[in-house]
Amino acid sequence: MRIFVDNRLTPAAMYRRKALLLILPFILLMALFSFSPPKAPGKTEKPEPMQSTEAEKRENTAFALDLYQTLGKSTKGNLFFSPYSISSALSMTLSGAAGNTAHQMTDILYAPEDLQRFHHIQASREAEISTIAKKGSVTIETANGLFPQKGYALSKTFVQELLTVYRSTLTPVDYRANTEKARNTINRWVEQKTQNTIRELIPQGILNTLSRLTLVNAIYFKGDWKKAFAESETVAADFYTARRSTSTVSMMHQKNTFPYALSDSLQIVELPYSGEDISMLVLLPEKNKGLAGLEADLTAEKLSLWTDSLKPQKVRVFLPKFTMSSTLRLDDSLKKLGMTDAFDPGTADFSPMTANKDKLFIGAVVHKAFVDVNEAGTEASAATGVVVGLTSAVRSPTPVFRADHPFLVLIRSNRSGSILFMGRVSEPDND
Repeated sequence: MRIFVDNRLTPAAMYRRKALLLILPFILLMALFSFSPPKAPGKTEKPEPMQSTEAEKRENTAFALDLYQTLGKSTKGNLFFSPYSISSALSMTLSGAAGNTAHQMTDILYAPEDLQRFHHIQASREAEISTIAKKGSVTIETANGLFPQKGYALSKTFVQELLTVYRSTLTPVDYRANTEKARNTINRWVEQKTQNTIRELIPQGILNTLSRLTLVNAIYFKGDWKKAFAESETVAADFYTARRSTSTVSMMHQKNTFPYALSDSLQIVELPYSGEDISMLVLLPEKNKGLAGLEADLTAEKLSLWTDSLKPQKVRVFLPKFTMSSTLRLDDSLKKLGMTDAFDPGTADFSPMTANKDKLFIGAVVHKAFVDVNEAGTEASAATGVVVGLTSAVRSPTPVFRADHPFLVLIRSNRSGSILFMGRVSEPDND
């Protein structure tokens, strides 16, 4: 995710100072900077690890689902994004927010009053990913990057927190003298951190000579299934889309034991990756209920109830191969969730970021995500109504989980429950 900050002139009658534009991408991008680099992060004290409470885990999930609900209403067809990346980018930005701007951001992130604890929990989630990566069962990387304007004075406290708590790298660029070179530098960093799966995160026209700081968070994941699908079992099959049309997909199949649950409205199967630290959850609504009904019912409480009902069970799984990519501008979605002041040059308060009195505001929040699901595994770079509990399926006959109509997918950490990636598959594309 990226957050971009620009330094745009405002009418003299309204503002005495220049307004700096802040841009948040996923790879997070912000603009603002004139400072002397602090000590290298390796020489600073690491924050103490903190374990999330069950309530904090649900709140972290709630942000992901809130964002999904908002994006789902404004995005047609397939949708894929990384709640983890977006949350990380916004959390870094929150370190430099104050007043009502900070209050609105803490509200949508479900952050507690103790922001120091909140930031250290975020750091612990990144440490968790690092621990999973060191095991070597899957490839997963997350990285935070600061790209300030050369010579611009940022608050040492703000910079130090990002370097120590979020383990950010720091790369000064020159937005004023060469905006295009700065854009290319940031985009190349993103490509490197995502194994070249995310290209051109920041399009032309986002940055300008008034940009001062870009904050970037990137996440990359590639994992083999613990129980792979045999290519010989993959066949052409019909997929019934939400538009009531039919398309042909490459349908994978296997009969095996997986955590599984069902109700009268949906089925859930959990497909673990090698090492079992990360899994894909597939939520499949009954055909007559449709994906819209499932989306309307989806809350953190219900998702927790459903996943708690999963029980190991022999099941026949039919899952289409699919590849999805999304390019999202998140400004409007974040505003709808209540984060309005940050985008308004007249009300935004990012004074803790800067050592001077420049007026900062967020100019854009940009997010790109990619996923490829096949027989071997997955590569990814980045409700209302009565609650119906799921129960383990009957043992005989073997239940069939046939994803031949739109469904939801969540890739999450089995340690913390953090949703790393999330999306809906309306029309699988496996070309």
